[in-house]
Parts: sequence; structure tokens; C-alpha cells
Amino acid sequence: MTAYGSFPGARPRRLRTTPAMRRMVAETRLHPSDLILPAFVREGIAEPVPIQAMPGVVQHTRDTLRKAAVEACEAGVAGIMLFGVPEDAKKDALGTAGTDPEGILQVAIRDVRAEVGDDLVVMSDLCLDEYTDHGHCGVLAADGRVDNDATLERYAEMAQVQADAGVHVVGPSGMMDGQIGVVRDALDTIGKEDVSVLAYTAKYSSAFYGPFREAVGSSLRGDRKTYQQDPANARESLRELALDLEEGADMVMVKPAGPYLDILAEVAASVDVPVAAYQISGEYAMVEAAAEKGWIDREAAIAETLLGIRRAGARMILTYWATEAARRLSAGR
Repeated sequence: MTAYGSFPGARPRRLRTTPAMRRMVAETRLHPSDLILPAFVREGIAEPVPIQAMPGVVQHTRDTLRKAAVEACEAGVAGIMLFGVPEDAKKDALGTAGTDPEGILQVAIRDVRAEVGDDLVVMSDLCLDEYTDHGHCGVLAADGRVDNDATLERYAEMAQVQADAGVHVVGPSGMMDGQIGVVRDALDTIGKEDVSVLAYTAKYSSAFYGPFREAVGSSLRGDRKTYQQDPANARESLRELALDLEEGADMVMVKPAGPYLDILAEVAASVDVPVAAYQISGEYAMVEAAAEKGWIDREAAIAETLLGIRRAGARMILTYWATEAARRLSAGR
């Protein structure tokens, strides 16, 4: 220490002294356009049905879905990811309601496009699990295994009916090998080259999906460990990433988000396409439950989780708080 100096000479706290100072030097910023709202639309209901495990989230009617899409658009949210919930009587082994042009998801896509046009990116879940009576993401073989290649044929049909309904982006989420290439070819075959493909590149077999099962009225028997990724594995994600990009993915995603920020960061550092992360139902439910108990500051926790996902490298965040968070961001809160 010199006569004219003081210890410590380096004081990082100088850049934390006031809210204005912290805003000025912030390395990561959230914007409403970083957010995408997942939404569920259920067939055959007259009023929205609350999802008990996800306070504040509902299974929409067609009318309330239109309203939710408009609200998201007005808040500055970038997109809406639609999930269809068919009537139980329409579920079967092949998930045929998922490829019916008049199925609930295709109808919902048309509804939302009619309401918001191109002002909101309309995205659709491309998977069979909501529509099968066994709840798996694909067609079952005689021995009960998910038949990868038979499932790809169904995904190609789904992509085409969703594109015909007017979707901007399809999201193949079943983790079948080759799904991105098959979906891309199916879209191009019918002249839908402009429909983008968001690859669920690293979708882990997670305990945090629990509340989602209620949200989509899942009929799942067993588990999805034979096709979703093992939570123990990291390098496997990069192999999946390389395959998805080779097959034509326009965007890639990591799901869940919070427990897999390391995977998200590695994926984001490896690609030059947009990277998304899905903050899933269990992540949402934990914050809401803890906040309801008074154990955490709800708004601060929501903001922190979203900022962490953005800091890890996600340019797009699918979150059930999308509209609420976008409104707060626009208000400077």
C-alpha cells in the first residue's frame, strides 16, 4: 500500500451503489420480446378450467384463448406456443385427433391467427402424447415400445395439418430420432417452406413435468425414459444438437430450463441459430407454491429465474409468466 493509496484499490461495489448505476452496467437484460407464452386449449368446455397444480394457469376455451393471445400480443410477448387437449373419447392408439384438420389444436391455430395475424408468432406443439390413449409421444409397437419410425410418419402428417391451419412455427417435441428431417421434408413437400421448425433438441426425462400432465389431461402409462434424455448426460445433448441442425432445425431448445442451465449455456455457445429454453410446469409450480406460503418474494423470484435463463444463453424463454412478466418489464419493474 502506498502513501497516497488505500486498500482495497479495486472496489467493484462502486458499480452497485444505486438502482440507476446497476441498470447502466447490467450485463444481461430481459425484454418482453424474449418471452413466449405456452397455452392450453381444451375441447368441449364452456369455461376455462383452472389447473390445480399450476395456480393462475388454465385450460382455455377457444374464446378465452383468443383473448389470452391478444393480451400477450399487447404486452409485447413474442409468441404463443399452443397445446391442444382433446376430449377423452377422441383419444386412440394412433393419436388421430392430432392429425384431424378439425382437431382442437388445428382449430385453435386458426382461431389465434384470425385474431392476431402476424403480430404474434403462433407456434404449435407437434407431438402425439395429448392425443393417444396410452399417453406416449408416439405409436406403440406390439411389444409396447414406442416405434420411432412409425411415429415419424405420424409427425409428418401433424406438421402438414398444423401448417395448413396457419402456424408460423412447429415444435416437434417427442424426441424421436430423425424427427426434424422428416418434419422439414413434410412441410417442404406441401409448399410450406416458410414454416419454421423449433427443435426440442435437449428434452430431458424430468420430474418437473408433473403439473403438465394435469394441464394436458395426460393418459400416460409408464414413463418416457427410453426416448427423452437421461438427466445424467450432458455430451449427449451436443450430439442431438448436431443432428437437429443437420436435419434443418431453424431454432433449438433446451427443456427444462432451470435444472439444465449448464446444458443451455453449452448449446448457446455452440450454435449460430436462435436458442430457446422452456421454463416448465414444475419450475412454475415451485415458485408459486413457495410464494403462496410466504417463503419467497414472488415477483422477485420470477424475475430472477427468467434472468438466469437469459444469462445462460436463451434468446427465447417459454414461460407461463410471459404476459405478466412482459407487462412488468414494459413498466420498468
